Amino acid sequence: MHAPEDYVASPCTRVCRIEQRTSLCVGCLRSLEEITRWGGMTPDERRAVLALLPERAQASRKARRWRLTARD
Repeated sequence: MHAPEDYVASPCTRVCRIEQRTSLCVGCLRSLEEITRWGGMTPDERRAVLALLPERAQASRKARRWRLTARD
């Protein structure tokens, strides 16, 4: 059992949809594997996943902007 200070909250936003192009959830930006493994991950493994999310969010925003400008 982990100590309370080791608790790492899930980044789930309850917007659960896997984007086919990236294979990431559009709500939390985790892969399906990361989502399904979350409950069994150690706090350090969870922190490692969380550390990936800002870069994924930035890439997602850039791709969205590109798709919007490509339509014009």
